[in-house]
Amino acid sequence: MDPAQEIELSALARQKPMNDVIDIGDSPVQLFYEGATVFVTGGSGFIGKQLIEKLFRSCAIEKLYLLIRPKKSMTIQERLNQMLQNPVYDLLRTKKPEFADKIIPVEGNINEIRLGLSEKDWSMLTDEVNIIFHVAATVRFDEKLRKATLTNIRSTREALELARSCKNLKNYIHISTAFSFATQDRIGKEIFEQFYPCPIPPDTMISLAENVDENKLDNITNNLIQGWPNTYMFTKCISEELVRTKRGDLPVCIVRPPIVLPAYYEPAPGWLDEHTIIGPSGIYLGGGLGVLRLFCADVNSDIAIAPVDYVNNTIIAAAWDSSERRKNGETEIPIYTIAKNVRYGFIGDTSYKEIKRLLSPKIVWRSNMLEVKSRLLYDILSWFLLYIPAYILDFACFVSGKKPQGISSFVDFYGKVNKLSVVYEYFTRNAFTFREDNVKTMMSRMNDVDRAIYNCNLSDVELEDYILVWGTGLRKFILKDGLTGTKFAYRKQQIFVVLDTILMALYAYVLWWICSSGYFFIKYIILLF
Repeated sequence: MDPAQEIELSALARQKPMNDVIDIGDSPVQLFYEGATVFVTGGSGFIGKQLIEKLFRSCAIEKLYLLIRPKKSMTIQERLNQMLQNPVYDLLRTKKPEFADKIIPVEGNINEIRLGLSEKDWSMLTDEVNIIFHVAATVRFDEKLRKATLTNIRSTREALELARSCKNLKNYIHISTAFSFATQDRIGKEIFEQFYPCPIPPDTMISLAENVDENKLDNITNNLIQGWPNTYMFTKCISEELVRTKRGDLPVCIVRPPIVLPAYYEPAPGWLDEHTIIGPSGIYLGGGLGVLRLFCADVNSDIAIAPVDYVNNTIIAAAWDSSERRKNGETEIPIYTIAKNVRYGFIGDTSYKEIKRLLSPKIVWRSNMLEVKSRLLYDILSWFLLYIPAYILDFACFVSGKKPQGISSFVDFYGKVNKLSVVYEYFTRNAFTFREDNVKTMMSRMNDVDRAIYNCNLSDVELEDYILVWGTGLRKFILKDGLTGTKFAYRKQQIFVVLDTILMALYAYVLWWICSSGYFFIKYIILLF
C-alpha cells in the first residue's frame, strides 16, 4: 500500500466512535435538530459546505434553505447542483442518497438589503425556519472597507432582522472569528470568550459604507481600523457588537473559529475546498511541489488553527448548548471559541521529517522552503530565489512559445506569493492565546454519544498526525494524484536535490562573477577620471 494511502486509512479509523452511534439519532444534540427547518448563508464556502454535510449526516432535519447568489450563466438550482458534486458529499451520498431533495436554494445576496430576498421568499422563511446559521462573510484580508462592511456587518443586521421575523426560531448562530479582537495591543495575551469594546458603532460604520464615496473611505481606512491589521478582523469585531446590541430577546450564540484548515477525519481525512489554497494550504502545497522556495514567517511563533470538522462540530453543538443555557435562565450571549496553537515551524519540520510519505509524483522541483523572519532579508532573498529565476523561466517560456500551466507568468505568481506573505505576516509573527472555556463547559454537558458525534476537543488532535493528513488531503482533493506514486516522487526528489545543488552553485557563481565584474568595471571608470 502506498504510504499516503496508509495515512488516509489511519485517519479513517478515527471515525469509528462516531460511526458506532451516529445512526441511532436520539442524542440531545440530534434531538434538538430533529424535524427542524434550517436556513444557511455562506453554504457554498469552505465551512458552509461541510456544515451542511454534517447536519444531514448526523441529524434528521426536515429541510434546509440555502441562500445562493444568482449568476448570469447559471440558475441557482444549477449552482446548487454544481456545489453538491463536491467530494465532501461523497460519504453522505452513500448513507442518505436522497439528502439533496431536502436542500432548497433561495435566491439572494448578502450584500443587499433583506439579503436580496423576494417578499415571497422572506415570508416563506419567516414562516418555516427554526434555526439560522449566518456563515457568509468575505474572508479576504485586503478587502475594500466598503465591501467588507456591507458583507460582514450589514448582512449580519439583515440576517438578524430575518431571525427576528421568524415565528418559531430556536436559535441564531453567528459565525465570527477568533481573531476579531486580536488587536496589536493584545499580542501575546489571552483573549477571552467575551465582548470587547467596539472601535465604532455598527450603525455608524454601515452609514459610512452606504454614503461615503469609496475613494474617500479608502483614504481613511488606515485611521479607522487602527489597531486591527486588516478590514476582515475589523468588520468581524463590529458585526459581533451588532449581534450584542441588536439581538433583543432572540436566542443567539456566536462561534469564533481560528484559521480553519482541512478536515482531520470526517467526512474524509484531509478534505478541503479548492478555494482555500489561497492561504496556509497554498503555502504548504507550494512548498511541497517545489514551486515555493521562500516565505516570510517567524518559525517560532504560534498560530491558532482548527480542522474544519471540529469547527462545524462546535457550531452545531453550540446551538443546542446555548438553547440549554437559555432554558436555565442565562441571558448572556454565549461565545464559543475553538482554537489550538501550533508552532508555525512545527508544520514545516514535520513535513520535512515525513517527506517520504507526503511527496506527490506531481512535484516539479526540490521540496525545500526557506522561512525567514526578517522582512528586509526576505525582500533581498526573494530577488535571488524567486524573481530572478522567475524572469529567466518566463523568458524561456517566451522563446519556446509555451506558457506555464495554471498561471499567467512566473513573475506574476511570485508577486502574488509576496502579497500573500504580507497579508499573513500578522498571523505568522504574532501569537495570541484564545480561551476555550465555553467550549470545554459545553463538552462537559454533552453525553458520551454527542461527544463522539460532535467532537470539539482539540486536545484529541495529534498535531504530527494531522499535518500528515493535511498533506494527503492536498494531494487527494487539489492535486488529484490518487494518493499513488509516493515512492516514485521521493526518487524524483533525490534527483532534484542533486540538480538543485548544482544549479544553485552555478547560479551563485554567475551572480558573484557579475557582481565582481561590475565592481572592477566601476573601479576602472573611477580611475580613468
